[in-house]
Amino acid sequence: MDPTRDPFSGRDVTPGDLGRVHFIGIGGAGMSVLAEMLKQGGADVCGSDMQASARTARLEAMGIPVRIGQAAGNVDGADTVVWSTAIKPDNPEIVEARARGIRLVHRSDILALLMSSHRAVTVAGAHGKTTTSALLAHILSKSGQGGLADPSYAIGGSLRMASGLVEGGHLGRGDVLVAEADESDGSFEKYHPLIGIITNVEADHLDHYGSPDAFRRAFVEHARHVTGSVIICGDDPGAREVIDRLGEDCRAGLVVYSTEAEEDFGPLPAAAGYVRIESESEAAGSGQERFVLRLPASLVGNRPSGPGGREGEGIRLPVHLSIPGLHNARNAAAAITAAVILGMEPGRAACAAEDFQGAARRFDLKGVQGSVSVVDDYAHHPTEIRALIDAARRRYPGRRLRILFQPHLFSRTRFFARQFAQALSRADDVVVTAIYPAREKQEDFPDVGPQTIIRAADDADRRRFQEVDDMEEAARILADRAQAGDVILTVGAGDVTAMAQVILDRLAQGKNRDTADGLGAADERSTDR
Repeated sequence: MDPTRDPFSGRDVTPGDLGRVHFIGIGGAGMSVLAEMLKQGGADVCGSDMQASARTARLEAMGIPVRIGQAAGNVDGADTVVWSTAIKPDNPEIVEARARGIRLVHRSDILALLMSSHRAVTVAGAHGKTTTSALLAHILSKSGQGGLADPSYAIGGSLRMASGLVEGGHLGRGDVLVAEADESDGSFEKYHPLIGIITNVEADHLDHYGSPDAFRRAFVEHARHVTGSVIICGDDPGAREVIDRLGEDCRAGLVVYSTEAEEDFGPLPAAAGYVRIESESEAAGSGQERFVLRLPASLVGNRPSGPGGREGEGIRLPVHLSIPGLHNARNAAAAITAAVILGMEPGRAACAAEDFQGAARRFDLKGVQGSVSVVDDYAHHPTEIRALIDAARRRYPGRRLRILFQPHLFSRTRFFARQFAQALSRADDVVVTAIYPAREKQEDFPDVGPQTIIRAADDADRRRFQEVDDMEEAARILADRAQAGDVILTVGAGDVTAMAQVILDRLAQGKNRDTADGLGAADERSTDR
């Protein structure tokens, strides 16, 4: 099965034509979102998964039947069966659907179908997709402008709102749909959005693409399918290569956002717009990331300028974020730019970004015991880990950072071992635990384990590292050696997130714990909103 093949090509298909839709692996982050959106649209949806989870329980509460376990009989009554790249071709439900002649479609086909009836905005990139998508959906929801005000969104993670966690799938009344465009299997080349955001093009998923060059070529192809505007980060070398490769054959307008001055950036296509990100003030310890966006006249026209005012022919927008890190300033620049292109008043878009609380598992403060803070984050690529540690240094200046890291995928660990070691060495204390295999098997990578990363570290940095295969034991070890004012981060894309509570519980026992003056829990919570 080829996830890049479009089974609806040349046919006018709507969600109503799908009949009863069965999702294989419905509890997955991307699959559950689409199942929920189809259900909200009135479709007859069911599914199966290998194990029960909070997601499957939520879907059942919505009226979506979920069978636990994979069996041929699960597709009884289905008109359409949806699979993802994580599902193997010999899955009994896929085999049975084929034997019965049931329509088989990839999850990306369902998302493309939903996009076709909206002004679609996709967010692609090796890092930052979830945060940028969630931030744009949040900004648009506060627009108060007709079709923008209740956007649809398909985001592979939960959003942190004032009311609590909100799931990443929503079919709104507005005419805009914001979606993560998953690059892992090349299926994002099917999409034809009005706006395509590209946050970065740093090589990943080389188990699928084979080489960094093939990875970049897929992004070029994705950008060529955008019909309105390509918004792309000029600070990323891979993204700059995509800009160069697009040349004049990109039918969409190009908008580059960057921390560099335009005159220092280098040649751009004649019609490109340029959005400058300028640091406003040092944000260390303030709980905010502050910067200024300079939007060109080509984007804002004669619309009101908002709080920053006009400078020359463009607009100057001050932005204060509650989520730390320069990488999040870049994410916000992309989201605000997209909102403005969609028709939102620039000042209102910038103000709406201020109270965004972030996506779940993105610099997510899980709690404080004494003066020790515990933060959970999804970072699973060396660049993401570097950005996370930089953000933590800005949010918690002068404090010791301890990391519990769970690598994700044997192939990624082997390929990026040196880069992981270099990124993690920026922390003060690192415990590496057993690899989360996801779709891979240890027997196919007998030489790869936590020690692969530690061996790749420089001799001088290796003392910062410890290998502890048992994740709960690793969590307790870090908690026991934490000192007043420390920050402990649970890091990775697997089930390491559950260790945050293990650490907090261990800290609550009071071992080796002294509250530091001026660093109590009340003070901590006043800045980590």
